[in-house]
Amino acid sequence: MGHDIRLTASDHFELGAYRADPEGAPKAAVVVVQEIFGVNHHIRNVCDRFAAQGYVAIAPSIFDRIEPNFQCGYSPDEVAVARKFVANPDWPAMLRDTQAAIDAVSDVGPVGIIGFCLGGSIAYGAATKLRGLTAAIGYYGGAIVRFADDKPTVPTQLHFGENDSGIPLSDVETIKTKRPELELFVYGGAQHGFGCDERASYDRPSADLAKQRSLAFFAKHLVKP
Repeated sequence: MGHDIRLTASDHFELGAYRADPEGAPKAAVVVVQEIFGVNHHIRNVCDRFAAQGYVAIAPSIFDRIEPNFQCGYSPDEVAVARKFVANPDWPAMLRDTQAAIDAVSDVGPVGIIGFCLGGSIAYGAATKLRGLTAAIGYYGGAIVRFADDKPTVPTQLHFGENDSGIPLSDVETIKTKRPELELFVYGGAQHGFGCDERASYDRPSADLAKQRSLAFFAKHLVKP
């Protein structure tokens, strides 16, 4: 359903991306922002699933500045390697590359953004700093608490796992306190990565409910005039 494309950021850096288009006329577009594992099989599947729902979906390869075409799975060794990419994250560069993806699908209609793990934090940052978005969704973004003083300019929905070892509930409470206007959900018993059906931490009931809420959120906000 999807194919690889190239994007150009505002600083002229070229990066890869995966784009999936629906069979019929698209109702809107969604930028899908990766975890630390690159635009891998799971992220491509997320794009394909959005395309099946009638959206153009695009996932920029935001690690291309460090290692082009990087992608991996979820074994302990692969996780250890992937974590090196975010030891000192270049947030402005990742946002520039995300903006390039937004711009690439802006002709479709309203554009939403959804991100997971690292991508959840980027989706929140995009909601506060980037142009061309209509709605944003972030899943278990560990850095969101650091950015919570920045107010999103578009409707934003956040999802967290109750038992996420990397995101304490105190961080979630801080976000709630600073940004009470957001839709924020905590999933009982769920761990980090609960929404990825290729990870050991996958929690199907939580993932299904979060997906239902996400699709309803986009259906509400990504509406063509």
